[in-house]
Amino acid sequence: MANIYDVAKAAEVSPATVSRVLNGGSVSSERAARVRAAAEELGFRPNRVARGLRRQRSDVLALIISDIENPFFTALARGVEDVARASNLSVVLCNADDDPEKEAEYLDVALAEHMAGVVIFPASHAETDVTALLDRGVPVVAVDRSPESATIDTVTADDENGAYAVTRHLLDEGYRRVACITGPRASSAAMVRLRGFLRAHREGEAPRRRPRVAYADFRVRGGYQAMSELLDLAEPPDAVLATNNLMAAGALAALHDRGLRPPEVGVAAFGDTFWSQLVRPALTTVRQPAYEIGQAAAELLLKRRHTPDIEPQRLVLPTRLEIRGSSRRTAATEPTPTAGPAASADAVVGAEQPAGPGQPTGQATGQVRATGRGRLTRPRRPDAMT
Repeated sequence: MANIYDVAKAAEVSPATVSRVLNGGSVSSERAARVRAAAEELGFRPNRVARGLRRQRSDVLALIISDIENPFFTALARGVEDVARASNLSVVLCNADDDPEKEAEYLDVALAEHMAGVVIFPASHAETDVTALLDRGVPVVAVDRSPESATIDTVTADDENGAYAVTRHLLDEGYRRVACITGPRASSAAMVRLRGFLRAHREGEAPRRRPRVAYADFRVRGGYQAMSELLDLAEPPDAVLATNNLMAAGALAALHDRGLRPPEVGVAAFGDTFWSQLVRPALTTVRQPAYEIGQAAAELLLKRRHTPDIEPQRLVLPTRLEIRGSSRRTAATEPTPTAGPAASADAVVGAEQPAGPGQPTGQATGQVRATGRGRLTRPRRPDAMT
């Protein structure tokens, strides 16, 4: 007897697409026709009893993230899972690879399986549509940004003030050509962090010059290429802020390959990962409370399950500046990188690329803010990787 996987193989689509067609979801007419033709040819008939059972509310939450390789999401997932388990719920992890099509398939699966709720880190390059889930009474909480398709509960970090604080730190250390490697222009997180970086430059006492900005893809390869292009400028930067930990790793590799190392070129990053204190010198970071963000998102989702008519909330959690050796500029020497080929020092460089022993000094850079009513409890996990 044919099953949904046989139909998917015959129609050359995913099982999730077959599920969408069978459940009246949004699918292109061409794909829907292929699925129906394959089902008819194979004699496939949905099990109505099983479908009826699946329409009962499950005890499973979906956590949809954009990059399973990023340690930030490891800590976030722990936060979601710990809260869910305390309420006798399970969590299924879905890695969308920042791909809108994969993200849409996972949302359709959550709808077809009538999951108890969805926590989602929306894709950067397209609008995330969660209206079908909301129409069916499935609660959805967004991390980082809220989809424009609906006003829903959202949890994020105070990224703008975090970027502002670390940029001011670099300027206060005496760096004067501070660059920023940020993510895709379509990413709201990338643009928020860039905004904090630019604000620090406007308010700083450094000589007025256009800040250097490179756009990459939040991956190691993108960070490497962006740093390499910055170093090729006629006046290369003497410090750089990478707006996530993976791009920081790429930037450090690029410096190493040019015979440079921090703090002769200052380096700071968003995301305080486990390796931030293992490299030498240790890496200055903006600590994002990833575990607490996941915990808060799961708590909001559970609250929404029990009281669905309350006003949506937006929680903004503080970041923390961890100052380490990679940005502590010594007073004796202030070497700068060798200029590369002639290029505009004011250039905005970088393209979005496909994926292919000092002790820290912590400084809080923001405060928790919430809209709407409600109380939030967030015990901190000291071992969380962010």
